[in-house]
Amino acid sequence: MLALFEKFRKGRFSHGIHPRYHKDATRGKAIQRLAFPPRLIVPVAQHIGAPAKPVVNVGQEVLRGQIIAEADGFMSVPVHAPATGVVSSIGLMPSAAGPKVLSIVIDVYKASSQYVLYGNPVEPETLDHDELIQRVQATGMAGLGGAAFPSHVKLRIPHGKTAHTLVVNGCECEPYLTCDHRVMLEQPQDLLQGIRYALHITGAKRAIVGIEDNKADAATAIKAALKPDDPITVELVETKYPQGAEKMLLKSLLGVEVPAGGLPIDIGIVVNNVGTLAQLGKLLPKGEGLIERVVTVTGTNVAKAGNYLMPIGTPVRFILEQLGITADHEKVILGGPMMGMSLPSLDVPITKGTSGLLVFQERTFIGEQGETVFPCIKCSRCVDACPMHLNPAQMGWLAGKRHYAEMESDFHLNSCFECGCCSFVCPSNIPLVQYFRIAKAVNREQKGKA
Repeated sequence: MLALFEKFRKGRFSHGIHPRYHKDATRGKAIQRLAFPPRLIVPVAQHIGAPAKPVVNVGQEVLRGQIIAEADGFMSVPVHAPATGVVSSIGLMPSAAGPKVLSIVIDVYKASSQYVLYGNPVEPETLDHDELIQRVQATGMAGLGGAAFPSHVKLRIPHGKTAHTLVVNGCECEPYLTCDHRVMLEQPQDLLQGIRYALHITGAKRAIVGIEDNKADAATAIKAALKPDDPITVELVETKYPQGAEKMLLKSLLGVEVPAGGLPIDIGIVVNNVGTLAQLGKLLPKGEGLIERVVTVTGTNVAKAGNYLMPIGTPVRFILEQLGITADHEKVILGGPMMGMSLPSLDVPITKGTSGLLVFQERTFIGEQGETVFPCIKCSRCVDACPMHLNPAQMGWLAGKRHYAEMESDFHLNSCFECGCCSFVCPSNIPLVQYFRIAKAVNREQKGKA
């Protein structure tokens, strides 16, 4: 008992849930390369911020790694060709969010070796801060954990603030997903190199890698790869959803809280995902762009479930054909089941922020009661589950009345990061998270008109 207390002595975030994690099907599967599809659909907006601007034309031949859309300002990143081929069209294509988005479609050359033919090698340690930020932006890196926030923006410390600690998020608390787990096991040197670069850029004096205790083998692998003088430690935290949310992880690792409406840098901390830093460690010295990522593909009827390295822009339909769907699917989700998006079309492509592709035959896949929605019974389970200590029941009632502004002004709607805990535990199966997303969208629209 004392050992358990010591293990979690720094702090534990309250509330949260313990869903079934369903990771056994892929956690032991080494990363494999998926075949290149005959056609890639590459959106120019795969990150938070201004979409990239296409710099290629229809009919133009492109080489793997070549910039095909350039960054449109500082809050933007370029897009690189994931494969050698020819641009067949530039136009609106389906997206996971629903509306069509501007995309560059590349017909892939079947006979190409698909070597990366573009790069600008450099020794990052020899560059000054501004040059490093430019180099990170040139890689096209955006958060691979799902948020897709431009990495160079996160690593650039705002004027008047300082960073003392880099927190590296290796929790991967979403059920089913194991791509980050495999990256930590198989690419610890790339990860540690990326951490060293991030420390150098931010000026932070130490880094802490936080990993849920159901991935202790990953912690062992990273510790074994550490250099004696690395200011990097690895710590296990409790396996609980949503441990991977940065505010929850900071509470668990350091016992600190981010001020309401604030960011981790407000308390001197920068948070990055392990997959993001592993790619940074690999790409930055080569001067190459982000053109592929590891994706967990699994579910109730995937014949070849596993973790696959695939080109960005690979259509979901091609992936499902390659990996053998054993029965008719009823739900396909990009990301995890708690925060991911149910796809409106199988022609949606994999993007930089896609960590998982989940396929389900049945309607209930991690414990929901079904699709029928019943009235709220005021049981308060959602209140007990919310890690941000909000009142989802009250906000759900206000959403039903379309009192969206009141949800924001009086009940801290914007503190909700849409983890899905409230929807998961609701016995009435009320889609609370969807209500909150709608409310936020309406409020943003209203502010835009003001």
